[in-house]
Amino acid sequence: MPSAAPSSRPAAAPFSVCFVCTGNICRSPMAESVFRAVVRDAGLEGLVLVDSAGTDGWHEGDAADPRTVAVLASAGFDTTHVARQFRTDWFARLDLVVALDRGHERALRRLARTPQDADKVRLLRSFDPSAEGADALDVPDPYYGDFVGFEECLKMVEAACEGLLDVVREAVEGRSA
Repeated sequence: MPSAAPSSRPAAAPFSVCFVCTGNICRSPMAESVFRAVVRDAGLEGLVLVDSAGTDGWHEGDAADPRTVAVLASAGFDTTHVARQFRTDWFARLDLVVALDRGHERALRRLARTPQDADKVRLLRSFDPSAEGADALDVPDPYYGDFVGFEECLKMVEAACEGLLDVVREAVEGRSA
């Protein structure tokens, strides 16, 4: 008996998300770690790629800030991270570029070479239904503050990642339909 013919339809590429803050040592690695766990818990591992970067390269090659590591570890999230700078050519491989505040959003839109690239940029807290009003859409930079600021940052990131998951899940399901 002849074997079944292979499907002529190629497998859908994973949906790619990159979180971006300033130096890629506080907020964006926190969002990357949280969202990677959310994706895994939703059973979408392998269908969604999660990454992070900074608008600037000051900390390239560095680990996450020790306070970020401590907050993530105490909440049970992965703390493995190496900082890097966002590159314009990444837009081609990314489906969603998630800025942690409006300054990052503006910087990323300036880097975008096409309107389609600019349309990929979104604010993280825009996915959090409890973040009402333009002033509530930034995840404040905890770098110059105390440990409490990092804990508050984690709460904001966790709340937004749940809404982000809904959007990403819908996109992933649309690709496989």
